[in-house]
This record gives sequence, C-alpha cells and structure tokens, in this order.
Amino acid sequence: MISFENILDTIDHSREKRKKFANLILDHPELLPELLTICDRVDDKISCRASWGLEFLCKHNLKEILPYLDQLMIIVPRVYQHPAVRPMAKIFEYLIVAYYQKKDTLVQKFLTKSQREKITEICFDWLITDQKVAPKAYSMTSLYLLGKEFNWVHPELKIILENNYTKGSAAYQARSRMILSKL
Repeated sequence: MISFENILDTIDHSREKRKKFANLILDHPELLPELLTICDRVDDKISCRASWGLEFLCKHNLKEILPYLDQLMIIVPRVYQHPAVRPMAKIFEYLIVAYYQKKDTLVQKFLTKSQREKITEICFDWLITDQKVAPKAYSMTSLYLLGKEFNWVHPELKIILENNYTKGSAAYQARSRMILSKL
C-alpha cells in the first residue's frame, strides 16, 4: 500500500519531483480521492505539496479530476496558503481554458454552470484579496473567459484591473494590459 504521507514528505516544488508524483497518480487514479483529502487539510503544509502534485496531474491529464469537481469546489474556497492557492488557481485556469477556448467536450460535460459560477466567485476573491501575482494572473485569464458566458463579469473585471493596475507588480500589470486590451 502506498503511503501518501511518506511520498508527500519527499515532494518539493521541483518539476522532477512533482512530475514523479503526478505519474504515480496517473498510474493509480484510484488514489485521487486520498490526494484530495490531503489537499483539504488546508492548515497543514502537506496540503501544499498535495496541491502541487494535483496541479501537475491536471496539466498532463485534466480528465482525471473531472469526476471530483464537486469535491474540488468544496476544498478550494478553504485554501489560503499561497503554495496551495497558486496550484488551485492554475487548475481552475486549465479547466476554464479547456471549457471555453479548447471546447473540450469532456470538460464541457462535467463542468456544470454552478461550478463555473463558483470558480467565478473564487477567482474574483483571489483578484481582490491579498494574494501573490500568480493566482491573480490565472484568475484574470479565467475571468476573461468566464465573462464570455456571464455578461456581468467583464465590466467588474475591467474596474478591478483598472483600479489596481498602478499598485500591481510588473507581472500583474503585464497580464492586466493583456486582458484589458481584450475587454
């Protein structure tokens, strides 16, 4: 039996270790519920490592998370440690890009309207709260695409980006400019 606790203790943010862990999950998708349970331990640093692995898994095989979207929607709003927020924001971006840009029919089948609304709410929260630039940038992209369906999103997004532009880092400003040019 594989012990996630022991495996996760060896994971750091290096691409090699995250990939090895993601491959373990890809080879054993039946372990995904346990991984999500560890991601849900939001006060524990091990949840950050689990989130890194989950993001890497989603990058390479997004379909694995689809049956667990309801559980993900419960976990993500509780996540607050930056090393876990960043991968969760990236997972949302993967889902939203697959849904709207790539028009992945499997993602479109699984990602419900209420889940898309929840992602919209969470992304706005990340955009207006004290987060590092990566979750904000991923949220901008997600919100831009979500705004194609939910017509109230683009006006709100534009106001936030314009109001926070001068306070943002160079990376924040670059992503803001890109999104604002599309609005």
